Amino acid sequence: MVKSDRGSALRILDMVTFIALARHRHFGRAAAELHTTQPAISIRLAAMEEEFGCRLIDRTGRKFSLTPGGQKVLDTFQAILSSYEGLKSELADDTALTPKVVRIGAIDSVSATWMTPFVEALHEAAPTLKIELTVEGTKNLIDGMNKGEFDVIFALDPAIGDDFRSFTSCVLQMTWAGSPKIIDPDRSYSVDDLASLPIITFPKNTPPYRMIAPYFQDEQVLASKLTSSNSLYSIISLLIDGFGVGAIPTVTIRRELKMGLLHPIRVAKHFPAMPIIGSYQAISEKDLIRRVVEQAHRSATLYCATVDPSMAWVE
Repeated sequence: MVKSDRGSALRILDMVTFIALARHRHFGRAAAELHTTQPAISIRLAAMEEEFGCRLIDRTGRKFSLTPGGQKVLDTFQAILSSYEGLKSELADDTALTPKVVRIGAIDSVSATWMTPFVEALHEAAPTLKIELTVEGTKNLIDGMNKGEFDVIFALDPAIGDDFRSFTSCVLQMTWAGSPKIIDPDRSYSVDDLASLPIITFPKNTPPYRMIAPYFQDEQVLASKLTSSNSLYSIISLLIDGFGVGAIPTVTIRRELKMGLLHPIRVAKHFPAMPIIGSYQAISEKDLIRRVVEQAHRSATLYCATVDPSMAWVE
């Protein structure tokens, strides 16, 4: 499921429901097809409209039509379900893949966003497929890939080697954020202003860490007032408690921003967006890994479709 900061979720059932509703243009007939009730259909539609933040169906009087946003959602759902059914059919018919194990590693920025719907889709498509999921930092994931401990990883750097293939699964916008305890949300901060504050960042040699010095154009910033952590959740907690400011994937702090626990910092110089790089083994279980990678593309695409496109996108 794709969870939002409102606690709602998009499921395969929701997509099937919306497609049936769009086809029948009638709640009763859609409910009959899906063997459910009209109120259940209405509840699912309301949850989807809340998820996307717009009306999907125009129900003025007896009129029943898709809004422009509803048409985009319909097109996306149809494409995703078509690919999903194809994957499900392939895996179900291929007895050579049953039972199999796929070992997936991911950084916590991925586990906090589209990893759950990705794993759920794999389980639904192939119930006998065993998934071993590890959440680690980029360096450990790449080390594990080189040692043959993972089949697919999602990190901030690619695994390099003749036996690996890499791709960009999605791109996450980075935002300087801080607690109102130490920053003024209405103030515009220069690079020098930020440099005067304690900085919280990701571990040494990760892409966000490597960008700190060029951002400030001063290596000394790395030697003072800097705290690093390999845990996204620890960084968020430190930011909320006012221990410093940090550049962090915007989509991972939507709830904290909405609650006012954190505020985006108005900056004169934006922090670069951060690609999430998928790397996979190209020599073992080629068909299985290819299908897993294809589902990763679909899950990342669906997730990005449910959030503000300025926060996360697929290239």
